[in-house]
Amino acid sequence: MPCSERNSADTAMVNGDGAHEHTEEAESKQDRNGEADGGEESNEQEVIVIQDTGFTVKIQAPGTELFDLQVSPQEMVQEIHQVLMDREDTCHRTCFSLQLDGNVLDNFAELKSIEGVQEGSLLKVVEEPYTVREARIHVRHIRDLLKSLDPSDAYNGVDCNSLSFLSIFTDGDLGDSGERKKKGSELEQIDCTPPEHILPGSKERPLVPLQPQNKDWKPMQCLKVLTMSGWNPPPGNRKMHGDLMYLYIVTVEERHVSVTASTRGFYLNQSTTYTFNPKPANPSFLSHSLVELLSQISPAFKKNFTALQKKRVQRHPFERIATPFQVYSWTAPQVDHAMDCVRAEDAYTSRLGYEEHIPGQTRDWNEELQTTRELSRKNLPERLLRERAIFKVHSDFAAAATRGAMAVIDGNVMAINPGEETRMQMFIWNNIFFSLGFDVRDHYRELGGDAAAHTAPTNDLNGVRAYGAVDVEGLYTLGTVVVDYRGYRVTAQSIIPGILEREQEQSVIYGSIDFGKTVVSHSKYLELLDKTSRPLKVQRHSVLNDKNDIVELCSSVECKGIIGNDGRHYILDLLRTFPPDLNFLPVDGEELPPESQRQGFPRQHRHRLACLRQELIEAFVEHRYLLFMKMAALQLMQQKANKDSNKTDTPSITETSETSTECKADTSPLEGKELEESIPGLAQAKELAETLVAEDGSDPKSREVVLNACKAVGSISNTSFDIRFNPDIFSPGVRFPDDSTDDVQKQKQLLKDAAAFLVSCQIPSLVKDCLDHSALPMDGVTLTEALHQRGINIRYLGTVLEFVDKTPAKAQLQHFYRIGISDLITRCAKHIFKTYLQGVELSALSAAVSHFLNCFLSSFPDAVAHLPPDELVSRRKSRKRRNRVPGSGDNTAWASLTPSELWKNIASEAQSYYHFTVQCESVDQVVEKYGLQKITLLREISIKTGIQILIKEYNFDSRHKPAFTEEDILNIFPVVKHVNPKASDAFHFFQSGQAKVQQGFLKEGCELINEALNLFNNVYGAMHVEICACLRLLARLNYIMGDHPEALSNQQKAVLMSERVLGIEHPNTIQEYMHLALYCFANGQLSTALKLLYRARYLMLLVCGEDHPEMALLDSNIGLVLHGVMEYDLSLRFLENALTINTKYHGPRSLKVALSHHLVARAYESKAEFRSALQHEKEGYTIYKNQMGEAHEKTKESSEYLKYLTQQAVALQRTMNEIYKNGSNASIMPLKVADLTCFCFSILFSLKCITLILCVYFLPFSSSLPPAWQRTLNSPQEEDAKGSQY
Repeated sequence: MPCSERNSADTAMVNGDGAHEHTEEAESKQDRNGEADGGEESNEQEVIVIQDTGFTVKIQAPGTELFDLQVSPQEMVQEIHQVLMDREDTCHRTCFSLQLDGNVLDNFAELKSIEGVQEGSLLKVVEEPYTVREARIHVRHIRDLLKSLDPSDAYNGVDCNSLSFLSIFTDGDLGDSGERKKKGSELEQIDCTPPEHILPGSKERPLVPLQPQNKDWKPMQCLKVLTMSGWNPPPGNRKMHGDLMYLYIVTVEERHVSVTASTRGFYLNQSTTYTFNPKPANPSFLSHSLVELLSQISPAFKKNFTALQKKRVQRHPFERIATPFQVYSWTAPQVDHAMDCVRAEDAYTSRLGYEEHIPGQTRDWNEELQTTRELSRKNLPERLLRERAIFKVHSDFAAAATRGAMAVIDGNVMAINPGEETRMQMFIWNNIFFSLGFDVRDHYRELGGDAAAHTAPTNDLNGVRAYGAVDVEGLYTLGTVVVDYRGYRVTAQSIIPGILEREQEQSVIYGSIDFGKTVVSHSKYLELLDKTSRPLKVQRHSVLNDKNDIVELCSSVECKGIIGNDGRHYILDLLRTFPPDLNFLPVDGEELPPESQRQGFPRQHRHRLACLRQELIEAFVEHRYLLFMKMAALQLMQQKANKDSNKTDTPSITETSETSTECKADTSPLEGKELEESIPGLAQAKELAETLVAEDGSDPKSREVVLNACKAVGSISNTSFDIRFNPDIFSPGVRFPDDSTDDVQKQKQLLKDAAAFLVSCQIPSLVKDCLDHSALPMDGVTLTEALHQRGINIRYLGTVLEFVDKTPAKAQLQHFYRIGISDLITRCAKHIFKTYLQGVELSALSAAVSHFLNCFLSSFPDAVAHLPPDELVSRRKSRKRRNRVPGSGDNTAWASLTPSELWKNIASEAQSYYHFTVQCESVDQVVEKYGLQKITLLREISIKTGIQILIKEYNFDSRHKPAFTEEDILNIFPVVKHVNPKASDAFHFFQSGQAKVQQGFLKEGCELINEALNLFNNVYGAMHVEICACLRLLARLNYIMGDHPEALSNQQKAVLMSERVLGIEHPNTIQEYMHLALYCFANGQLSTALKLLYRARYLMLLVCGEDHPEMALLDSNIGLVLHGVMEYDLSLRFLENALTINTKYHGPRSLKVALSHHLVARAYESKAEFRSALQHEKEGYTIYKNQMGEAHEKTKESSEYLKYLTQQAVALQRTMNEIYKNGSNASIMPLKVADLTCFCFSILFSLKCITLILCVYFLPFSSSLPPAWQRTLNSPQEEDAKGSQY
C-alpha cells in the first residue's frame, strides 16, 4: 500500500454533496453542508452529529415547466443560482433574480433568514437587465458550456481542470448498472483477454494507453467562431441606446453575424467586418440569452447544443467540478488550437478585477488572508465558516501567485528595481511580491550562497505552515507560495501594509536582519511566540547583540517581527523554525554520537540551512517521553527494592538511558512492550510513575525520581517532562551570554541525540516498515511521503539506500531499492536541468528540453542538439538576429551537452549531494544494473521538472536516431509548493469514526465518517484529497457491512476524485481502481471489474514495473476474477505470477504464499491437471502445518482438499485407463465439476480475504478488534477455504 494511502487520513479528504447527492440539479453545488444551528455551542471534547434538515422549493423559470429543488436552510440564495446555471434546461441563463411573492431575494442571504421561504414555496426566475459585467459573465458562461466536454483546459493546466478516465472503463456511471446488465448468462460473451502489454512477463511499456480515447466521443461543433468584435467598445451615442459590447460570430453553416449585447439582451445588428452599422437587423431576434438567439439563426447550433448539454449533465459531477489546486498532466495529445475570445481576453487583460468579481480593483491578498484568520471560532458553525474562508482564500492565492510567478519568469512583469541585474530584480503584480531564489546581496554568503538562497524559501514555507497550524490569535504570517518554473525558483508573498514605504531597519522590532549581529526584542512578540513554543518545541533563550546586551528571543534570530500599518504583528523569515541537522553541519570541535559517526556523518552539505523536519522532532520527543516514563518506573521499582537501605542505584538509570537512546535496527518500535514483559511489576510501576508525574511534586522521593528522569532525557524542566530546542545553536554569528553555557551544552547534546536518532532509529524503522509491507512506496512521490512521515529528509536518500544495501533481507527490499535509485537519479538530473534551463532563451526552449531528455534517456550515443531554425529570418538574408533577450549573451551553450557528460554529472551529483555512488556511464547501464524502466524515469523527471510531452510511443533504445524531437515537448509547467489549510473539526470526526470502527462498532463508525464527510465538504468544497480518503473508508465499511451498491457508489467517487486531485496514474489512484474492481465484482459486474483491474495493472507497470509486492495482490485479484469467468489458462498466468512475487517478497514460508499456492492449485484443478494441483496444495499444506500446527483448522482444510484432489486424480487416471483399454465403448465416469454460482461465491470470499488483508494497511487497526475480525485478519485464508470445498 503506498504510504500516501495510509497517511492520507491526516493529509486530506472530499465527498458527494450531502443531502443533494442524488439530485441531478445539485450536481455542481460545492458548498453543501450540514451545520448545527448557529447558536449551538459545541463542546470541544464531544462529537456532535450535525443535523441537516432539508426541504423542497418549487422553481418556475421562463420557458420551462415547474420543477422541485431540494435545499437546506443554511444555503445561500446564490447557491440556487449556481444550480440553475448548471441544470440542463436553465443553464443558458446567468442574469436573473429569484423572487418570492414579487420580492427579490438577496443573493447573499441564507434561506433560513428569509421570511416566507418554506417547504413548497414557489420561487420565480425573473430575467434582469444586463450590465457590461453581466454581459461578460454571460459570454464566458456560454463559452464554458460550449467547451464543457473539451479536455484541452485540463491538458493546458488552466482553471483547475484536470483529467479523469474512469468513465471510459465503466461505460459511464456505475450507479444501478449492476441491475441493468445481465448477470451469469452473459459470462460467455465477456472478452477477457487483456492487451499483450498487460500480461505477466511482458517487457513492452507503451505510453499511449495512459490516456485512452473514448471511441464514441465525437466533438460536437456548435459554432465556428465566437469572439469579441473589432467595433468594441460602443461609441458614446450607442452607449446611450443601451449597447454594452459587440460580438462577432460565425455559425457552422458559415453565416457571419454581428451581435449587440444590450441591456435588454442580445440581437443581430447590421455591422459587417468593414462597415459599422449598429442598428438592429431585420429581424433582430432579440433574446435575453445568447443561446436563444443562436438557436433561432443556426439549426446546427440548436441541435448540437442540446445534445452537448445532455451529454454534459450525464457526466459524473466529479468529472466537472474544479479542483482546489491546479493539477498538471505530464502527457497530452496534440490538441487543435481553436479560436477562443475568452482565453484571448484572459491572456491580455490578466483578468485582474474581472476574475475575482470585485469590479475595478485587484484583491488585497494580505487583508483577505489575515481577516479570514480573525474570524470567530467559538462554536462549530463559526469554525466551519472560518476554515472554509481560510481554505478558499489560500487556494485563490496559490493560483494567483502561480500565474504571477510564471508571468515574472516569462518576462511579462516590470521589475520594481529595473536598473539592477536580472537576478537581483523584484516584482509586484496583483498585490503579490515576487523575488528570485538567488543570493543577491551576499546575504547568504556564509550559509552557502545560491544553494542556501534556493533552500531558504522552502524552509520558510515549512515555518509558515507550522505557525499556521498552531494558529495563535494575534500572530500573523505572510501568504507564501514557492514556484519552480523554467529553472528558476520564485517566492511569492503577500505584502505587509506599509512595508514598502519604510526601510527594513526601521520596521523590524523583533529579531535580526543581519543573522544575529544586531538583535532586538519586543515584549508583545515574546508573549505571542511563547504560546507557540510548546507545540513547536522551541526554547525561549537569550542571545548577545553587537553591544553585548542580553536579548531574549523565543524563535531563531532570523525570524523578524514587523508591526504593519494595520497594527497586526507579523513574523517573517521563518527559515530556521526547526533546529539544525548536525549530520549535515560539520562544526569544528564538536563530535557526533557514535551512531552518526558509524554512518559517515557529519557530512559536508551545499548549504548550512539543513534543518530537522517537524515530524522528526515530534518522533524524537515521543521517543524520549517513553524513555522518561520507563526510567521513572524503573527508579520506583529500585526504591521499592531498596526500601531498607537509603541508597538508590542511580548509575543504573543513566546506563538505561544510554542503552535505550540507541534504538537498533532489529528492535521493534514498540520496545516498551517487550520491556514490560521482561521486568516483573514494571507495568504497575509505570502507572505509578504516571500519577507521580501528574502530582505537584510535594513528596521529596517522587521529586527525586522525576528530577533524575528529567536529567537523563534532557528535559528543560526539572519537575516535568518538557523537551524544546534552541534553533540558534550552531548558527554562525549568534553569541550566547556566559551564564547560559550549561544550557547551551545541554542543547548541543540534544541536537546531537536528535541527529543520531534519525540515523539509528528512524531509517531502520522505515526499512522495517518496508519489510513488513506497512510502507509500500510505488514511485518518487510516495517514497518522499514515506521518508517525510518519519521525519527523514530527502538528503538522506543515499544513506537510506546504503542501509538497505547492507540489510540481510535485501532481496525482499528490491522494489524499495529500485524506486530509491530511480528517485535519486531523477533528482540529480533535476538539479542539473535547473541550471541547464537558466541558460536557454525562450525561442529555443523546446529544442533544449528535448535535447536534455535525449541525453538523459535515449540510447542514441551522439545526441546532437538541433538549434531551432530561425522561423523569422528569410533564407536570402540569413543574418543574425539583433533583438536577443537582454543579458542573454549567446544562449546556445546548452547545445553542447552530450549523453556521456550528462551521466558523468549525474554520478558526481549523486556523490556530492547524496553521498551515494552510481557507477554508470550511460542510461542503458543504469537500466541494466538497477533494473529500472526508461518510461518510469521519463515520468519521474517530467513530474519533478514540470515538462509536458506528447503522448506517443517513444523508441528509447534506437541507436540510430534520438527518441525525442522538439515537436514532442508540448509545455513546461510550474512546480508549486504551498500551505494546505486543514479542516480540524472534520478531521476529529474522522478520527472518532476510525476509533469506533477499530472497536468493532461499524454502524456508529459509519455515521461519524458520514458526518466527517459533510464537514469536509463544508470546508473544502466537493474536491479534496482528504474527502477521497473519507469516501474510500466509507466504501470499505459499506462493503464489509454487505451494502455492495453503496460501496460501489462511494468508491466510484473516490476513484474520480483521486484521478482529478492526485493524478491519473498516482499510486493512490491505482489503489482506488483495485478497490472499485472488487466492489464491481461483488455487485456482479464482472467485465467492468476486469477492465478496472487491467487498468490498475497497466498503470502500475508504467509507474513501478512488475516486480513489486503490490503486483501480487493485483494479480491474485485478476486471476480470481478470470477464474470466475472460466478463463482458466489466463487466470493461471496471473496467479502463478502472484505466487512468484509473494514468494520473493514475503518469503517461502509466508501464509500469503500458502494462499497463493492454494489459488494456483484451484486453477489447475479447474483445468483437470490434478498432478500440478496436488503439487501446489502440498506446498500450501506444508506451510500451514509448519506455521500453525496440524491441529489448526486451516491445516485440516488443506489436508481435506488434498484428499479430494487425490480422489479426482485417481478417478481421472481410471477413466483414461478405461479409454485405452476399451476404446470408444468405455463407460466414462463424470468428473465432479464445480457449481458456478457456488464458485463465484467462493471467489468473492477469496477477494474479500485479500481485501481484508488490505484493511490492516488502510486503517491503523489496533489489537482491540472484535474477535471475529481478529480471526479473519490473522489468517485471512480461513474464509477462503470455507468456500473452496465445493
